[in-house]
Amino acid sequence: MSRRRTLGTKKKIALLVSAATVAGGGAFVMASTSNASQAPTVKSAADSTVCQGLATALGNNQKFIDGQKANPDAQSAARIANREAVIAQIKVQQEASGCAAGESAQDSQAAQPSAPAGGAGNAGAGNAGAGNAGGDQNAGNAGNAGNAGGGAAAGQQVCNGSTVTLSGEGGAPAASSNQFPAGTKLKVTNLDNNKSTTVEVTSVSGSCVLLNNAAFEQVREAGKFLIRRAVIEKVG
Repeated sequence: MSRRRTLGTKKKIALLVSAATVAGGGAFVMASTSNASQAPTVKSAADSTVCQGLATALGNNQKFIDGQKANPDAQSAARIANREAVIAQIKVQQEASGCAAGESAQDSQAAQPSAPAGGAGNAGAGNAGAGNAGGDQNAGNAGNAGNAGGGAAAGQQVCNGSTVTLSGEGGAPAASSNQFPAGTKLKVTNLDNNKSTTVEVTSVSGSCVLLNNAAFEQVREAGKFLIRRAVIEKVG
């Protein structure tokens, strides 16, 4: 006859503890995998219109800073401080929107196709809003402002092919430009929603036209930070 060996109480307890440990380890691994799969995905400018608009705004402000550093004058330090504050706020907005913080798209405007000559519209922006931290209003060193666009006649369409984004500056509706001197009035029409705004150029930027937060809000599409199809006219 064969003997049936029975496990002692202590051995049974040890086996149960070992099984529980293995099961717990498996659960921990599954939980870790689940948490990893839920990690937020960071979007680039190529993946999102919102991210592209913010990257363009950041790039334009950085381009302006680079121009001030290359050709400084007595007001350059204040202008640079202002734009650095704007860039910091745009980075906050990029993080809040799930975009890559600090991503810049300085050359994105030059690559855009020409906008149609008629109609109105805007492909949007949100409030990337940074207050005016140091003011470069009516900047003394206008860089290349007043070059190609400055000689345009009133009513003439300008900045052909340019996209429009926001500068990130606060205050009453206004624009900044590297083509037109302070005091020039521009009408910006968003061809995607038939909204338009007429604003005065008050400062210098790194692109043909940038709208500040208030002006951009007047023509934006909800949730967008870039106007791809815009008509820009010099009206005064």
